[in-house]
Parts: sequence; C-alpha cells; structure tokens
Amino acid sequence: MKKLLSFILVGAVMFMSAQTELVFVYFKDKPNKAAFYANPLSELSQKSLDRRTKYGIALNDQDAPIEPTYIQNIQNLGFTVTDYSKWMNGVAVNATSAQIAQLEQQSYVQSVERFIKHPTGGKPEIKKVNKFEEFDNSVRTTFNYGTGLSQINQINLRPLHIAGYTGTGITIAVIDTGFPRVNTGSAYARIRNNGQIKGGYNFINKSSDIYNTALHNHGSYCLGTIAGYIDNQYVGSAPDADFYLYATEDAYNEFPEELIYWTEAAEEADRKGVDIISTSLGYYDFDDTRYNLLYSDMNGTTSFIARTAQIAVEKGIFVLAAAGNEALTYWHYIITPADNEKVFTVGGVNSVGVSSSFSSFGPNSVGVIKPDASARGTNTAMAYNNSATTSSGTSFATPLAAGGVACLIQALPNKSLAELRDLLRENSSEYPNTTAQMGYGILNFGNTLNAVLATDNSTKFNSLKIYPNPVINNFTFDTTEKISSVELYDVLGRKLQSLQNQKTNSVEQLKSGVYFLKVKTDKNEYVEKIIKK
Repeated sequence: MKKLLSFILVGAVMFMSAQTELVFVYFKDKPNKAAFYANPLSELSQKSLDRRTKYGIALNDQDAPIEPTYIQNIQNLGFTVTDYSKWMNGVAVNATSAQIAQLEQQSYVQSVERFIKHPTGGKPEIKKVNKFEEFDNSVRTTFNYGTGLSQINQINLRPLHIAGYTGTGITIAVIDTGFPRVNTGSAYARIRNNGQIKGGYNFINKSSDIYNTALHNHGSYCLGTIAGYIDNQYVGSAPDADFYLYATEDAYNEFPEELIYWTEAAEEADRKGVDIISTSLGYYDFDDTRYNLLYSDMNGTTSFIARTAQIAVEKGIFVLAAAGNEALTYWHYIITPADNEKVFTVGGVNSVGVSSSFSSFGPNSVGVIKPDASARGTNTAMAYNNSATTSSGTSFATPLAAGGVACLIQALPNKSLAELRDLLRENSSEYPNTTAQMGYGILNFGNTLNAVLATDNSTKFNSLKIYPNPVINNFTFDTTEKISSVELYDVLGRKLQSLQNQKTNSVEQLKSGVYFLKVKTDKNEYVEKIIKK
C-alpha cells in the first residue's frame, strides 16, 4: 500500500511538473532602439507621432520594436511564439516549470511572469455557452428613433452634434469579438461608403478575418452604437468618426491569451494613431480556473491587460472600458481592465437614470472610484445589420460614451486627456458625490463643453441670453456680438428654419416641445435649448 501511495505521489509530481502554463518572458533591453529613434516612422505612423506631439508625449523605449534575435532565440529553445508585446518587451509562451527555470537563465531574459496568480483557482463559475448571452437576449427590432434619441439626450450630447461636433477627424479603435455584417449591413453603409473604416485585424487567428459571420456579433453591436446610421431610425453617438476594428475576444471561451491579444490590438491602434479605444471586454475568470483572478487583483496593476491599458493612455489614447455586468453574480465587482485608474470606466443606467441592475460595483480593490461615470446600459439603442435594435449591458453604455468623448475631443482639441477625464467626472450628475454602480453619475457632454467655454478667457460664453424661456409666442436674445446667423433645430437635429438676424423672433407656429437654437456671431457659436409651451 505504501509503495502504491508513493507511486501515485511521484506520478502526480511528474504530471504537475510537465503541465504547461501561460507565461510572459520579459527581455532585458532593446538593442535596436537607436535605429528606431533615428527613424520613428519605421514603427509609428505620422498620425501617431502627431498625437504625441499634440499632448507633449515623448517617445520612449516602449515604442521601439522588440529585438528579433531574442524572439528567434526563444523559438530555438523549442517554444512556439505567436504573441508578443513591444510595450512590455517580451513574448508569451506556454511552458512547464522546468522550462520556466530554463528561460530565466537566458542572458537576454529579464524575468518570467506567470499568468497564474492563484494556483488553487478562484471561486468556480458555472460557465455559460456564450458569455454575452444573458444580455443579447433582450435584443429586439424597433424603428423608434426616439429610443436612440433619449439616450443621446440623457448624456446631453445633442448640443455637440448640432454645433457640428460629430466625431469628424477623430479615430476610434473598437476592440471586441469581431464584426460580422459590418461589411454588408445597411446600418453601416454610411461609414463604409464614406471610407470611415480604416482597417482591422483578427488577433485571435492572426488574419484579416474580422467580418466572418461565425464570429460573435457583440463587436458589431458596439460599433453600431457609435457609428450606426439608419435614416429616420437611428444615429450613433459619433457618426462621423473613423474606425479601426480589432477582434481579440473568443466569445465562447475564456483564455488568458486574450489579455495578450488585447495588448497587441492596443499597440496596433497606437501605431495607426487612434485617439480613442472603446473596449467592452473584461476578465476575472477563465476556463482553466488556475488563471482566475480575485477581487484583490482588481487594483489596476496586477492584470497584464490593466497595465497595458494604462500604457495606451500614457501614449495619448483615451481608453474607455465597460465596468462589467457582474452585479447580480457572486463576483459583484468591476472587472479588468476597468480597474485601472487611468482607464475611463463606464457603468450602465436605465432610461430614468437608475443604475442598471447588472452594472458591476466599484470601487477597485484599492479604493479608486470606479466606474468613473455612466451612460445608458439598459435597453441601449443601436444599429445592427439592416435595422435599429436594442440590447443591454455596460458593453453598450461604453461605446455610447466613447462616441461622446470623440465629439468632445473634436470640440476641445487642446485639452489633455487628464483634463478631459476630470471634466467629464466633474460634470456628471452625482458629482462631487459618487455611488458604487454609477461612479460620479450620468455623463453630461453639453455641460462639460459649456464648463470649458465658460471659463475660457477668450470666450464670453455668457454674453448670449435668451428670454423668456420657456417661450409662448416670441423670444428675445441679447448679445453684444455681431450676429451672423440664427437657426432653429428640432430634438432630432433637423434644421427647421433659418430665422432673421434680429433679437426678437416668433415661434408661435411651433408645437409645444424642446428645440435648439444655433446662433453664430462674429466671435462665437452658441447652441441653446429653448422650450416652447
């Protein structure tokens, strides 16, 4: 019996020592970095360099490519290398404990990081066949443009659209599951026909296959929230932005390699010069429970993806991440990379401004307020394939907010990312207070823009006054500036009429409701809400 027990123990030890795990091999240096500094365009686009110049961000060694001979050396040791990160200066491989020790002994290796943080695994989960399934089930076809309008109004984005800030010139990388129907669906025809889809890549299978209908359509929904356009039915939050589409998430499985795929996509987004990353992905548990994370790991620095998301921000990219849909599960809290302090984390609310029941709770595990703010997450309107639809999840609150950020960056090109993050928080509905699910509250893009204009010494924003408001028949506005044009818009953003360039105007013919007055002067442009009784 003792011999049998000894045999079993020896066999178990042998099995454990032969079992592979995902690790990241960090290299000591980048011997080729001088060549990069001499010619940055060899690695980064001009748009990427321009973004750094705009924000005063210097090039550093993270921007230089990995030394190719180091990768070859790893391969010569018998490892398969398909994924790597120049920011982290290393490669991802699967290795046994003995192989990890071998890697650590190589002269060009700085260290080896194990992705397994808790060998016994976290609390087990009953895996879903489709991790997005519980929220995709609420999708329904609707042709009520008012549903889309209400979420735009909830975050007060309409004034930016009417003022002409619709994302033009701003580039957004959507990092998600894949984008089926985007290449054929009429909901995306506008961005296709206008050349707004600038490129994409599938980092899962290392191909350009991002439109395959076998891929999960979660990414298509997210893109449709920002950029979908169906005349008289739906308009996204930044319909004139440009897009790169990156697939990094296998919706039907959860592998730790996906954290590397996301990093590779973020690095490629940086190379292309994107301004914003919108990602509705998050992690805490995996099919192999050895890789499961704990809430204590949600500190913004433990997970690989949280660290590389922060690097993306430090490169001048505004990164938005979904808080997660875990409030009603055993997990309860936000998920990574939403835990990183510099990532702008978005929670979900319903149509009346109450937190979505599923929206994950903050703060992160070291007390940083998360989410940062919130947008419509329950029955969020979007365009998908050939129609307008709705679905629920912080997955859709995030791209809705990302579109607003694109419009805001367009309107305020000289503000730093840190300033924009602070302004968005300070003008959200609960500020200076917070709640565990909403953060600083519901975003308010109109107020955020106005707050900047009101304090800009070059702009006398309060010089335009409209009265009475609400108005019954006639309204008057006062300004010391010379009026160039006066236009009246409905809440759908349609111009109803051009008014006379005079201070008193009649709206007697209008139905009761909310309208927007756009006034151009020789110094400024104003968009003000008026209410017709």
